[in-house]
Amino acid sequence: MPSSKNYRRDYKQERELQLKSPKSDKAANASRKAARRALEKKGVVKKGDGKDVDHKNRNPKDNSAKNLKAKPKSVNRSFSRKVGAKKYGKIGASNPGAQRRK
Repeated sequence: MPSSKNYRRDYKQERELQLKSPKSDKAANASRKAARRALEKKGVVKKGDGKDVDHKNRNPKDNSAKNLKAKPKSVNRSFSRKVGAKKYGKIGASNPGAQRRK
């Protein structure tokens, strides 16, 4: 994200950091791509349709049919991923307005 008007991305540095990432990150990414391909094969999503493949249990390595669902990008990328937060921000540390009243 740009911090000033003259900000320029350093793609070389980003690529170096990406190559140093743990193998588990690479495996999870490969699994996410496989999930997308599986739903493309079923005809649920298409390239450029603005949808993401949602893993309901948040485990990218679980590509079972019951765990995958196509969602608009705006919905799938809008909930908090902080540890302990509830999915979709209903109740959690990052959404104090939704805390239960005692």
